[in-house]
Amino acid sequence: MSSRILFLIFVCLFSIQLALSQAILSATSKSDLKDIDRIVNNKLPIPDKYSTLNLSTSKKESKSYFSFVCKSDKFKFSELVSKGYWVSGFIGNEPTDKTNSFGIFSLRLSPNQLQDLYTNDFTGVYVELSQKNQPTLEKALKDTRADSVHLGIGLPEGYTGKDVYIGITDWGFDYTSPMFYDTALQESRIVAAWDQFKTSGPAPLGYGYGTEYNTQTALQEAGSDTSNIYSFATHGTHVAGIAGGSGAGTPNRGMAFESKFLFVTFLVDEAAVLDAWEWMYQKALADGKRLVVNMSWGLYHFGTLDGTSLLSQAITAYSDLGVVFANSAGNNGNVNFHIKKEFNNDLLKSKIDFYPYSSNPNMWGQSIHAWGEPEKSFSAGILVNNNLNSLLVESPLYSTDNTTSYIDTFLVTGTDTIWYNISADSAHSLNNRPTMRLRVKNTNTSLKILLKSTAINGIVHYWNVTELTTDVGNWGMPFSASGPGTVAGDNLNGVSEPSCSDDVISVAAYATQYQTPGGSNAGGAIASFSSFGPRYDGVMKPDIAAPGVSIISSMSSFTDVAFTSQGSVDFNGRTYHFAKLSGTSMASPMVAGIAALLLDANPYLSAQQVKEILMQTARQDNYTGSIPPEGSNRWGAGKVNAYAAVQLALQTIGQLEIKNDISWLIYPNPAKDNLNVINLPISIEEVEIIDQNGKVTYIKIKNNSISLQNLGSGSFWIRVLLNGKIQQQKFIKL
Repeated sequence: MSSRILFLIFVCLFSIQLALSQAILSATSKSDLKDIDRIVNNKLPIPDKYSTLNLSTSKKESKSYFSFVCKSDKFKFSELVSKGYWVSGFIGNEPTDKTNSFGIFSLRLSPNQLQDLYTNDFTGVYVELSQKNQPTLEKALKDTRADSVHLGIGLPEGYTGKDVYIGITDWGFDYTSPMFYDTALQESRIVAAWDQFKTSGPAPLGYGYGTEYNTQTALQEAGSDTSNIYSFATHGTHVAGIAGGSGAGTPNRGMAFESKFLFVTFLVDEAAVLDAWEWMYQKALADGKRLVVNMSWGLYHFGTLDGTSLLSQAITAYSDLGVVFANSAGNNGNVNFHIKKEFNNDLLKSKIDFYPYSSNPNMWGQSIHAWGEPEKSFSAGILVNNNLNSLLVESPLYSTDNTTSYIDTFLVTGTDTIWYNISADSAHSLNNRPTMRLRVKNTNTSLKILLKSTAINGIVHYWNVTELTTDVGNWGMPFSASGPGTVAGDNLNGVSEPSCSDDVISVAAYATQYQTPGGSNAGGAIASFSSFGPRYDGVMKPDIAAPGVSIISSMSSFTDVAFTSQGSVDFNGRTYHFAKLSGTSMASPMVAGIAALLLDANPYLSAQQVKEILMQTARQDNYTGSIPPEGSNRWGAGKVNAYAAVQLALQTIGQLEIKNDISWLIYPNPAKDNLNVINLPISIEEVEIIDQNGKVTYIKIKNNSISLQNLGSGSFWIRVLLNGKIQQQKFIKL
């Protein structure tokens, strides 16, 4: 055998070994890593679009760390820990063997560690470079029927979210706002806050970045979160006020006004989100509280948009642990930024509309995202036309089948340069679908940039969203018809990540309905901006709708964002304003607060039960029309109804086992003929016994004992309503 053949065999074997001994990377991550490698090797400044931690006070080996989200088993996670990698927040079941446990966690790598992804250290680990994320009340209380819950009309007592923690992941928190105090304005209800942007520390234990405030003194001295990518924002203060603001002596009271808060001003990336959720979960777990997390943000260019993304999987993992998630469904309902094309060996052409470069100093261009069907490849590229729709220049067609490397190039016509780049996967690791991301930069408004795409067969979905140099931007721009053979887009399939998750409560927005002074009804219609579902795989989204138009809530007293004040209060020598904002960002905390009301009434409800109850009790009216059982692609199950939801919550046997302080005891357990019950108030003369099928039997208490003779063997719950709250314990009948 010739030495040349031996050499080729060696090269092939070495290449195979190299391919097997590395992390599993998506096409987008591969392309971004090549770009990062170029930047690092040439010692260039790292662009804002890449999510990095800059630890000026850290003793670690490098000041800059790139953020990743990963998926692997607990054993691999522990191995990475033992080798000194900066990993945190493993989400997953404790393993019993090496085959049945997996989890999601965050990873930070310094520039000189990036090559480790191509070694045995990361063999079998799915790794994604973190992508960045984006982000009157009194009348809404009546519209959602939350006012009746607060008053306790026809209920055992009024429910206000007491003993429930609401976690807000956002930007722009005012820690001093009276909205976050109790109704007597004596004590702050903020349990802790984590500003991931602030580098002075101290960081939360186990995370190594940001600054944690976990005392009232520290919160008051800080005043607010620090200036970040959104400057001194106010979005988080407005959102938190809707979910659980006290009202500060005004009618602008939130849904769960006696809940307590956990605030995270998160770095604009997925790994930071995972860390935020884990931090919140551990805080709530340590204090024995149920947790509701609100996320009034989302994007289209990360994740898979079909419920299989790592963030979606993480939400499911936390939901199984009892955490309830509410998420804004998106604000692109009035933008034709989507195309669904079923190919038959033909060509799609559509004009890509651009956001004006003069409207945002960080404007880069447009980002086209496409997802196809498994095992059905497609190709895409761009055309450049003049104002008369004459072709000037065009790119090749790039196929998902063979575009294995990142392409960053340009087209030239006359004195104009049109930059574009492409990354693609023939079968994405999380859902086996072909996918492509095509980014285009064109500053000459006299030129028309068209998407061209083709496939032998199969359905492909495309979205056109604006991309900034900071890698955020949460708005769509239209696909337009422009000349013969071109098509326009539609506004369907517009729910963003992570609202696509199966277990999140995805919230649409509508205008609050109220009675005018003349006695007629106003409002009630869906917000034009509220995104349409379903998901592109056909699963119905959004899940429910809530008020989200012109909602008055608290503004940060530290903000540098312009707004029109709708009133103010003075507190501790400072003025705090209220203002109107609109968006599904405002609708989501409505539902988060109402979820806290349900958990206040029945803390045993699982996260899945909370979602099911909210959807089952949603109301329909002339605006929603008759909603079919599978739901509406605009309204979900209908308009949230807090009162009906709490009523059903009180009747529902919670599936979550929780640790709480129950003063009454049952014994023996297991029991045969009788079950002794002690320390119950004498006013409770009978208890509910519920079997695993939900059948309820009412049994009298006689001499602190109940007879089990009419029950078959099996597991049961004994349940009472004590001081307006559900309390239950499980027992076994022999």
